[in-house]
Order: sequence, then structure tokens, then C-alpha cells
Amino acid sequence: MNVFQQKLDGVKNQKKAILKKDYSYNAFSFMILGVFLALGAAAQYFLGDLFDLEEIVYYAMGILGAGIVLTILPLWIMNVLMIICSWLYLPVGMDTAYYLMAIAASLGILFSASLELIYQWDKVVVLRMGKFRSVHGPGLFFLMPLVDRVAAYVDTRIRVTDFSAERTITKDTVPVHVDALCFWMVWDAKQAVLEVENFEEAISLSAQTALRDAIGKHDLSVLLSGREELGHEIQQVLDAKTNPWGVTIMSIEFTDVIIPRELEDAMSKKAQAEREKQSRIILGEAEVEVAKQFREASTSYEGSPEALQLRAMNMVYEGIRHKGSMMILPSSALDSMNLGGTLGMAAMQKNVLDSAGSDGSDEGDDK
Repeated sequence: MNVFQQKLDGVKNQKKAILKKDYSYNAFSFMILGVFLALGAAAQYFLGDLFDLEEIVYYAMGILGAGIVLTILPLWIMNVLMIICSWLYLPVGMDTAYYLMAIAASLGILFSASLELIYQWDKVVVLRMGKFRSVHGPGLFFLMPLVDRVAAYVDTRIRVTDFSAERTITKDTVPVHVDALCFWMVWDAKQAVLEVENFEEAISLSAQTALRDAIGKHDLSVLLSGREELGHEIQQVLDAKTNPWGVTIMSIEFTDVIIPRELEDAMSKKAQAEREKQSRIILGEAEVEVAKQFREASTSYEGSPEALQLRAMNMVYEGIRHKGSMMILPSSALDSMNLGGTLGMAAMQKNVLDSAGSDGSDEGDDK
């Protein structure tokens, strides 16, 4: 049974049970009905031969109950049945002398259903005797009782429809699942109602078909990186199809693209390898640049070993000052920097200066 129900649900063009209606019976309609009942009670009181307040109240409550029935089943045939019932009730439950009240109730049942209140964003397509009559905008308008009927109420605001393409094969034979949104609006209510049976379902199915067709024409890389261009392509295809229906497709936006788990892992590893390759290339280029800078710097020390030694000593000093109080260097580094010779020359120069200073002071004392 479950398998059969799933197959039945998969049939998109099956007929669905839709409650038909000829008009819209709302709170405004009840107000009109109440006004007619009040006028009928007043006429019965002043012009009628018989007036019983209790019977009038019961009769009015029955008519309001008929209004509730019309709210559930807004059909002209139900109006006719309610009028017939209101007249049949007179000889059975009241008296034929209440004919003024019955006339007012009959007119109220008809005219309360004839006045339609339309919202700002709606368009109403009206048929007269089965043929197209007009399209009404927001506000109040009058339906000819028993002759006119509302074919459809069309919302002219921008609307959104979600659709998807399950297990669709791309051009490079990769199965994907794509979810998308379609933003659209109705600009011609007449065409939307008269040209297609159910324009909302037609838009959804057309969008799904266009999405599947677009996926089959492109590789997975285009689907992942070129969503905007692909959405624009689908939008143009849909717009060409729906324009004769009075519908404009505003945009197509992708919400999710699902690929197989194995392919997702492989693509992740590939991307990681590409990033590692790029990092190594950048590191190699940096090393080449550093070597070039060192080679240019070496020309400054060429023919001047004292400058090179001072530079080496400065590097040792900076390392000790910033990193700590001790630095371990290989003996080869000490030999290349010739720290012993340098320090010895500095000590000898200091001793010579000290001895020179002491000789000068002795001669001054002798004098």
C-alpha cells in the first residue's frame, strides 16, 4: 500500500480535489445580509399585517445560519436553495404574512454574495455565462447574481517556488541533487487563468525540467562555480515559456548542490593537494628571492672582511639580546668570524692607548 501511495504521489498531473466557488463570502457579506434583515424587519413592522419579535429573531438567526453555509459552499446554486428554504419555512414555522421579511432575506442572500471585496495585491477574473467578462482590481465590485462568477483570484505580488532535481546526471556523468528557488510574478491575470489550467504547478514543473536540462548540458565544475550564470540561463528559458501565460520569471537561485560522498572526499583531497602544491611553489619563489637579495648584499661586503665580521658580530649580539643570554655557535662560525683575532686586536689597541696615556702623565709629573 505504501509503495502504491508513493507511486500515486509521484504523478504530478493527477486531478486534485479542489472546492469550486463562484464568489467569496466574507465578513463584509454578512454585514450586507444583516442590513437587509434589519430593513425587512422594519418593513414588516410598519407595513406588514403581523409582527412577532420572537419569530422575527428566530427567522433572522436562520438566515444568518444560511450565510454560514454560503461561506463554506460559495455557489449560486446554494443561494437559490437558501432562498427556497427561507420561503418554505413561512407556512411551516411562521406565517405567510411575513412575506416582507422573506423578500428582504431573499434579496440579502443574493446581494450579499454579489458584492466582492478585493485586496490591494489581488486581481479577479470574472466570467459571465461561462465567457470572459473582465478583470477587476482592488476594492469593491458587483457580480451579477446567478450570471457572473469569479474564475480565480490571482495574487500579483512577487512569489517564490522551491523546486529540485534529484539524481540528475551532469555532462561529465556525475549524479547530483540540486535545490533551487524560482522568483516570479503574474503581470497578466487574464492570460494566467485562461491560458493554463494551474499556472503555479506549471511553473514549478517547468522550472524543474529546465533545471534538469541545464544540469545535463554542463560539467560539475560549472555547476559548482558558475551558479549565477547557470541560474540566468534557466531564467531565460523559463521566461520564454511563461510569458504567454502572463507570468514573468524574476530570477533563479540555487540553495544547495549535493554530490556523492565519495566524490566529495576525492575533490577535498584534490583541493588539499592543489593548495599544498601552491604553497610549495610560493615557498620556492620566496627562497629564490631571498637568495637573490643575499647575492646582492654580498657585493657590499666584497673586499671588506672587516665589515663582514662586524655584521656577523652584530647578528650574534642581536640574537643574544632578543632570544636570551646564551647562544651556542659551531666552532666553524667562530673561525669564520675570527672573533678571537678581533677581540685580541681590540685589547692590544686598548693597552697601547692606556700606556700612552700613562707616559704622558709621568712626564707631566717630572716637570
